[in-house]
Amino acid sequence: MIYIHQQPNWPNFKWKDELIQTKLDRVRYLQGWLLGTVESIGFDSAQEALFTNITEDVINTSAIEGEILAVDQVRSSIAKKLGINIAGFVASERSVEGIVNVLLDATLNYDQELSKELLFKWHNELFPSGYSGFSKIIVAQWRLDKNGPMQVVSGPIGRGKVHFQAPDAKLLSQEMDKFITWFNQENYLNPILKAAITGFWFVTIHPFEDGNGRIARALTDMLLARAEMKKQRFYSMSTEIKERRKSYYGILEKTQKGSMDITDWLLWFLDCLESSIHKSKIILEKTLKKADFWRSVHLIVLNERQIKILNLLLDSFDGALTSTKWAKINKCSQDTAYRDICDLIEKGILEKSTSAGRSTHYRLTGFSDNI
Repeated sequence: MIYIHQQPNWPNFKWKDELIQTKLDRVRYLQGWLLGTVESIGFDSAQEALFTNITEDVINTSAIEGEILAVDQVRSSIAKKLGINIAGFVASERSVEGIVNVLLDATLNYDQELSKELLFKWHNELFPSGYSGFSKIIVAQWRLDKNGPMQVVSGPIGRGKVHFQAPDAKLLSQEMDKFITWFNQENYLNPILKAAITGFWFVTIHPFEDGNGRIARALTDMLLARAEMKKQRFYSMSTEIKERRKSYYGILEKTQKGSMDITDWLLWFLDCLESSIHKSKIILEKTLKKADFWRSVHLIVLNERQIKILNLLLDSFDGALTSTKWAKINKCSQDTAYRDICDLIEKGILEKSTSAGRSTHYRLTGFSDNI
């Protein structure tokens, strides 16, 4: 088997412009539409949409690799770094802080030059303890392949599927020098296509023992931010890739085993990007609905416990709201929780849910159980 990085003309990628251009034009139009929409909704709503998107991006770029992060920790870490006030601040683990730092650095500082030192810093952020799960790994340096060639695998441990084999460790220094030089060049390539090529190229080299996918997606986001000249990200490629995880590994494997023509990869990437921008509309609509809600109740007197729960319901409440959950979240008695709920029902803000279930639960008036 000859992989793409073993081809004599690697990494001189080529593609069919006539197949790419229509989809590329559509994506560029949608980017403009999205940015125009964001500018029209006001600063507070835009910040809310930004916060929601970054949260999804952090959670899903980790989930692609099988790492499940605590949502409340992710939200708290992002809010703290962006100076956003949210209900229910909690302490975040160092690994959560790390992935948040990497993604924010990639987008907030999108115009910084890529270097080996920056990649090593990001890698150290992802693995501050020097462990990936229960395995000790080499951090902040290129892999050494002491246990054999680097194989890119998906699926459960022991039953994973090998998609391709990365370049030998002895080639990494020259491979990464070539990649970094190209990344930093003004090469007159459409920045969206450059983002697509970057993700593929970096994953192909697979320079680290672990964390390659997360860093590749951070680099992709960095170039998409450059394409828009905006530090704010209002759509999440990682969320889309997670939803298409099977096809992601499929197209990655197919392209690795093909010629230097990466047209199919570029089309797959553009399709994901188009879909992720469309789905950002849902986030914007939810953000506007939240803003409308608070405008509608701004004259109603509410206590701190009620405001906290209402914000959670509008953001990311886990499961159905019951008086027991209310008491637990607010660390108050069951009687106090019930009085708070009854008060909101009388004011027309909460209503009993009609959904079936053993426990009585409540939802925002006019909203479904899952808003």
